Amino acid sequence: MRTDTRWGIVAGPAGIRSGPAVREPARIGRAARRRVNPLPALVLLLFVAFFVLPVLWLLLAATKTDDQLVGGNPLSFGSFHALRANWDALTAYQGDAIFRWLRNSALYSSVALVITVCVAVPAGYAMAMTEFRGRRALLIATLVVMLMPNATLVVPLFLEVNAVHLIGSMWSIVLPYAFYPFGVYLTYIYFSTALPRELLDAARLDGCSEFGVFRRVALPLAAPVIALVGFFSFVANWTNYYLPYVMLPQDDQLPVQVGLGTLLDSVPQFNPTAGALEVQRPELALATLLAITPVLVVFLFAQRFLVAGMLAGATKD
Repeated sequence: MRTDTRWGIVAGPAGIRSGPAVREPARIGRAARRRVNPLPALVLLLFVAFFVLPVLWLLLAATKTDDQLVGGNPLSFGSFHALRANWDALTAYQGDAIFRWLRNSALYSSVALVITVCVAVPAGYAMAMTEFRGRRALLIATLVVMLMPNATLVVPLFLEVNAVHLIGSMWSIVLPYAFYPFGVYLTYIYFSTALPRELLDAARLDGCSEFGVFRRVALPLAAPVIALVGFFSFVANWTNYYLPYVMLPQDDQLPVQVGLGTLLDSVPQFNPTAGALEVQRPELALATLLAITPVLVVFLFAQRFLVAGMLAGATKD
């Protein structure tokens, strides 16, 4: 047997075997691959700081007095006594106006959600599964409207709603946002990519009408995307500001987003002309938390369906 100490090769009757010197580069390569790259962790940390710190500040702001909010540690907890005082002052503003605004938002969003699901899902199914004249033009129009900012549609919608004499009613808020182009597009993508046409053809061969195929086969399989459309529709209606601000002249009809604007106008630091009904900044922070809580609750309960809906159509057998 002969050993080459320079290369770590051992030669013997059984042949040539590599020694530690030959295995060393392989170990170095594996160690280099196992070395953690700090850049992704740094980027993730920056995103966490950017998104989490403002929410944490908002949570803590509701527990402070106005002086503590301005001069104290921004990430320190105030007191439960200050939280109770802010709650009492907020609920006393214009006779429990915050709860009235929340009820209005819940009513507008729920009614629009029901109409959206009833309209968007059949429309997406029809655009994906049938051929008709003007189908391509209708799809392009849906995409164009979906990409337009909401603020650009306020004036045309106001003129249309005013023409049918619905200004000041609940329907002036519900109907324009009930016909949800993004929901139509989502269901169109789902039915085009994730729903097997062979399954629908088999149902037709069994004697199902076109409506029966949609109701008995397509609709049950579309539950994830229906949940996704419903969630996005609810959030869009809940956070709608410009349309209720223009369409609703009476204060008792306002949703919570416009109500927050009213509270903001009553904060002396933001509006020096605020009258006797002054609102302090911790009360405004507490009202903001109440405004975002329903969306957060809906998201927590529906997140499993939302994930399934977002992944629907990503793969196709």
